[in-house]
Amino acid sequence: MVNWNIILSIAKTHLLTKIKQTSIAALGVTFGIGSYITLVCFMTGLNTMLDDLILNQTPHIHIYNEIEPSEQQPISLYDKLNDNFTIVHSIKPKLSQKKIHNGLPIINYLEKNTEVRGAIPQVKTQIFYMAGSIELAGNLTGINPIDEVQFFNLGDYIVEGSAEALQNTDNSILLGIGIAKKMALNVGDRIQISPINGGIFPLKIVGLYQSGIAELDAVQSFSNLKTVQRILGEANNYITDINVKLYDIEKAFPLAQNIEKQFNLKAVDIKTANAQFETGTDIRNLITYAVSITLLIVAGFGIYNILNMLIYEKMNDIAILKAIGFSGRDVQLIFMSQAMIIGFIGGVLGLLIGYGLSSLIATIPFKTEAIPTVETYPIDIQPAFFIIGFSFAMLSTFLAGYLPARKAKKIDPVNIIRGL
Repeated sequence: MVNWNIILSIAKTHLLTKIKQTSIAALGVTFGIGSYITLVCFMTGLNTMLDDLILNQTPHIHIYNEIEPSEQQPISLYDKLNDNFTIVHSIKPKLSQKKIHNGLPIINYLEKNTEVRGAIPQVKTQIFYMAGSIELAGNLTGINPIDEVQFFNLGDYIVEGSAEALQNTDNSILLGIGIAKKMALNVGDRIQISPINGGIFPLKIVGLYQSGIAELDAVQSFSNLKTVQRILGEANNYITDINVKLYDIEKAFPLAQNIEKQFNLKAVDIKTANAQFETGTDIRNLITYAVSITLLIVAGFGIYNILNMLIYEKMNDIAILKAIGFSGRDVQLIFMSQAMIIGFIGGVLGLLIGYGLSSLIATIPFKTEAIPTVETYPIDIQPAFFIIGFSFAMLSTFLAGYLPARKAKKIDPVNIIRGL
């Protein structure tokens, strides 16, 4: 039976007699774990910030009526031309509206689905912004502001004004920050807009919008749904887009497929729309974990080297231990215990340093006009990172100590004593 009190006492004595090597080995683990925690918290926070920047504004399913050329052209219906080789130039899309037919009943149907958190109507149109002699082309989207705040965090991107003001003020507009700068406009000013079907409409600026994407902020603005319908001369049931938010994003693709088949509309799920962006996120995560694991492996090699040298220096002690009755397994446990003690101390210190550095970075100011909602460097501290880091510290030190300990187990005390 193993006497753990004696095993741990001898292991502690060996570590304390070589305090310098012990400290270096523990610091190797501390540096590896601390670097891992800091790096993974920062990179995860960065990825989360980028995901929020893009995906928070992207519906899980975007439904619209896509205008495209008919698959079957009229000439294909003329049987006499079946045997002829016919070339048709300048095929035009069929005459159709961007309007989603029966849009409101479709929204009511979707909202009854238990997987759907919300279905929000929009009206999108192209316009010209006019202020004095300046004219800019852009896009105007009619929305229900309060719903957009609830489901798509619109309030995070309003740098001046509020969604409530847009909801409650007739003939008002939430102007893109890029447009406001080009036209030297501020909240409270008026801007004239002209839709592509003609007419000029003055709107009061009740807020400024900044998404963080400069190209979008230079063209995009919002107004409430009724105002845009009135500008276009359309009825209250005129809807060009439906944005759907789900409880589970993984259900987006199959539900989008069903919507396309059921309503003969175009439905694009979030993963299809942002496939390239998700690929970039996966690559960043891969690089983060690759660098972190490399740091931990390097620390493990340091422990292996130190324990290996310790065995050479403790040959006489090992021979004496075996001569007085310690088995090879006891000797192996002594050196394994040393490795695990180093791993435990280094792991705990690494977790504390990693948490401290992450918390410190989270307080450093990080302000940029491109992302107005971010005030400090993004850090995402999750308990799972600490569990993974500590577990890897113990595993790496166990593996690093196993080979030297196994070597110590096989040492023949007779050969050592003869060599004295």
